[in-house]
Amino acid sequence: MDTPLNNHHPTAPTATPAQEALDTLAANTDDTAALDTLAASDVLVPVPDDATDADIADPHAVALPVLDQPGGGQVVPVFTSELELAELLPSVSRYRLVPLGALASQWPSDDLALTIDAASPHGLTLTSEGVRTLLARP
Repeated sequence: MDTPLNNHHPTAPTATPAQEALDTLAANTDDTAALDTLAASDVLVPVPDDATDADIADPHAVALPVLDQPGGGQVVPVFTSELELAELLPSVSRYRLVPLGALASQWPSDDLALTIDAASPHGLTLTSEGVRTLLARP
């Protein structure tokens, strides 16, 4: 007796609009619709280990996790999903959900970069100027 082939493959998680925008931007960095979608998306911002309870409780302030890059630069990692966060920073247990456009409009420094989903194929890193000019929305 022949047995049927098992062609069942686990389905991949559905991409979020932010992830789809990142995929689009990987192919075309000038796609304004993708930039608008990304800026309007919420991202997960890991809570730094040294954040105080007051920092965490304040709904109008976000303590940014800053990582040192090889070569001396600094970057703030944010993520489009819990899966993306766990992929790069599995030890992080707390995060804040923040609108990316609002975060970008208050970007703190001229030398602080932003990386979105750094461990994924659609990851995007922007300079401080890129964060403010491409993602900041009123």
